[in-house]
Amino acid sequence: MTISQVSQKYGLPADTLRYYEKAGLIPPVHRTESGIRDYQPEDCNWVEFIKCMRSAGLSIETLQKYVTLFRKGNKTLQARKALLLAERDRLQAQIKAMQTTLKRLNYKIDIYDDKIVHCEKNLH
Repeated sequence: MTISQVSQKYGLPADTLRYYEKAGLIPPVHRTESGIRDYQPEDCNWVEFIKCMRSAGLSIETLQKYVTLFRKGNKTLQARKALLLAERDRLQAQIKAMQTTLKRLNYKIDIYDDKIVHCEKNLH
C-alpha cells in the first residue's frame, strides 16, 4: 500500500505516518526501487496499534519505550506489560477525573433547567 492509501485507511495524515516511522514507532517501511514507501500488512498492524495507543493518550515517548522493548524480544514481556499497566492506571485516573467533571457539568445543566422552568412559569 502507498502512504496515501494507508493515510486514507487509518485517517492519519501522511506527515504523521512519516513522523511515526522517523520516531521509530513503526519499523522502517519497505520501499520500492524508486524509493516510494510500500506498506506491508505488518506495517499496517503497527500503524493500527500506534493509532489505538495514541487515542488512549499514550505519549510518543512511552510508545518509543514500548517499541524498543518489543524489538528486544520476549525477554522484555514483563517490562512491556508493566509499561502498559502503568498507562492503564493513568488512563483510569483520567477517566475518573472526567467522570467527576461530567457530574459537575450535569449538575450545572440541571440548575439551569430548573431556573428556566421557574422563569417560564412567571411569564404566564
